[in-house]
Amino acid sequence: MARRFIPLTEVSEILDISADQAYALVRTGDLPAIKVGGRGQWRVETVELEAYIQRMYARTRELVAHDRP
Repeated sequence: MARRFIPLTEVSEILDISADQAYALVRTGDLPAIKVGGRGQWRVETVELEAYIQRMYARTRELVAHDRP
């Protein structure tokens, strides 16, 4: 069974970014996440990560289309 939530360390590995950059995505609201447990560990729902990736693809397509003559 696939996991529903993943920690920010895995998000950073999947996106090939630093842990600080992953945390910044959560803090700005670009990537929805929740805090769980007594220590307030951040977790990202895998469907939210996939939605973020799809939004970035769409944004990139728009940028590329805009740059074309």
